[in-house]
Amino acid sequence: MHEQSHGESFFSVFMNRLTGGGLYILDEPEAALSPSRQMSMISKIHELVGLDSQFIIATHSPIIMGYPDSTVYEIKDKLEVAAYEETENYQIMKSFINNRSKMLSILIDDFGK
Repeated sequence: MHEQSHGESFFSVFMNRLTGGGLYILDEPEAALSPSRQMSMISKIHELVGLDSQFIIATHSPIIMGYPDSTVYEIKDKLEVAAYEETENYQIMKSFINNRSKMLSILIDDFGK
């Protein structure tokens, strides 16, 4: 694992060391993972859930938050259950992807004016 990048070594541990029947608490696993690896992580999570595992994941990733039938909590002024599409992270990512030029114009061209 010392010859792999941080993300690849994290992904290897996640894919090969986690087994069924566990409670797994992950703090921002997306920090080490590309979007495609985050999607692969969802597949492994689903496999482990089928083996009686549970996950508590603190994440900013709309990909990871998108796991079906999960309960999403959002922390703003207080901790609240939130619908996936109503989370701030989902909405910001969607706005950026759907309006990249406009968002970049606001962030860069008009910044500080």
